[in-house]
Amino acid sequence: MRALVTAVCLLLAACATRPAEPKTDPLNPAAEAYVKLVLEIGELEPGYVDAYYGPQAWADAAKADKRSAPQLKAEADRLLAQVEAVKPARLDPMEARRRAYLIAHLQSALFRLDMIEGVRKPFQDEAQALFGVRPEVKPLSAYDPVLARVDALVPGAGPLAERVDAFKSRYVIPADRLDAVMRAAIAECRKRTLAHIALPADESFTLEFVTGKSWSGYNWYKGDAKSLIQINTDLPIFIDRAVDLGCHEGYPGHHTYNALLEERLTKGRGWVEFSVYPLYSPQSFIAEGSGNYGIDLAFPGEQRTRFEAEVLYPLAGLDPKTARAYADLRDAMRELDGARTTIAAMYLDGKIDRETAIALTQKYNLMSRARAEQRVAFTDGYRSYVINYGLGQDMVRAHVEKAGPDQTARWKAMETLLSEPALPSEL
Repeated sequence: MRALVTAVCLLLAACATRPAEPKTDPLNPAAEAYVKLVLEIGELEPGYVDAYYGPQAWADAAKADKRSAPQLKAEADRLLAQVEAVKPARLDPMEARRRAYLIAHLQSALFRLDMIEGVRKPFQDEAQALFGVRPEVKPLSAYDPVLARVDALVPGAGPLAERVDAFKSRYVIPADRLDAVMRAAIAECRKRTLAHIALPADESFTLEFVTGKSWSGYNWYKGDAKSLIQINTDLPIFIDRAVDLGCHEGYPGHHTYNALLEERLTKGRGWVEFSVYPLYSPQSFIAEGSGNYGIDLAFPGEQRTRFEAEVLYPLAGLDPKTARAYADLRDAMRELDGARTTIAAMYLDGKIDRETAIALTQKYNLMSRARAEQRVAFTDGYRSYVINYGLGQDMVRAHVEKAGPDQTARWKAMETLLSEPALPSEL
C-alpha cells in the first residue's frame, strides 16, 4: 500500500513539474501562407513587395513556382476563409487584432490582383479597397482661401506658384552641403526619437543620393533593424526637406516602424506576416501617416524652426535670420496638402487630362512645372496611394493626440501604434 501511495505521489509530482505544452496559434499556418502569397504577387508586379526579411527559401520558391493572378486569387480566397474560420472568442485581444490584420490584408491583396488583371474602379473605391479608408475629396475651390493667405506672405507680380518657387529657391541646400545637412537632420530626428522609444541596439541606416525617381525619398527596410534611405536629387532640395525626410524615412518614421514590427512582432511573437510589407495595403496608410505626423511629434511648436536656424541653416550656408519667414510660408502651405488628393482623383477618374493635372498641381500645391510633373508622375505610378500622406497624417495625428497634450503620453501612443498590428479602421 505504501509503495502504491509513493508511486501515485511521484506521478503527481511529475505532472506538476512537467512544462506546459506550448500554445499553438491557429493563425500561424495562414500567416505563413500569406507571406508566400505576397511574395508571389510581387513576382507578378515589381514593387508590390516593399520589404521582406523572412526565409530566403520562401522568396526563392516564389520566383521558381510562379502562379497566375487567377490562381493567386483562389489562394487568397482560401486563406481568407481559413482566417475568418478562426473565431475571435478563441483569441486574446492582441491575437484578435492579428486576425483582423490578416483579413484586411488578404482583402487588399485580392483587389490588387484584380488591378493586375486590368480592373479599375473610381478613385475613392480603389483607395478603400487597397488601404482600408475611403478618402474625402474636397472641391479645389475649398483651397482658394488658403491660396489667398499664402499670397499675402509672398507679395509681388506674376502667378503665385512662380512667386513661391522664386522665394523658396533662396532656400536650396547646395549640392556639396547636402550630405552634411541630411545627416545632421537625421541624427537629430534619431536623438529625439530615442529619448522616447527604445530601438534595437544595433539599428542603423545607410544614406544614398539617387536620381531618376518619381519620389523625393524612400526607405528600403532590409531586416535586422537596418535600412537604406535614399534621397532623390533630380530637383534642388529645399532646407525644410531635411527634417521632413529625416523624420519620415527614419525616426520616428519608416525605419522606426519597421524595426519595431520586426523586434516585437516578427521576432518577439513569431508572427511571420510582419516579415513582408506589401506596398499596396492598409499597412502603408499607417506607415505614411505616422511618417508624416512623426515630424510634428519630434519637433513640436517652434522647436523645428529653432533647430533649423541654429544647426541646418549654417551647415547649408543659408542665413538663419530668414528661417522664420520660410517657416511661416511652409506652415501656411501645409493647408494645401488635401488638394493633392483632389487632383489625383480628378486625374485618375478621367475628369482631367495629364496637362491639366500638372497645371492644377502648380496652382494648388504651389510648385514649379518640373516639380508638378514629378508629382503627377508619382500619381501615374502609385495611383490612389497618395491618400496615405495627407489623410494618413490627419488620422494618425488625431489618434495619437487623444492621449492628451503631454508629449510623453503622445510618444507612448505613437510607440504603441508603430509596434502593434494596427489598421486604419482603429484610428
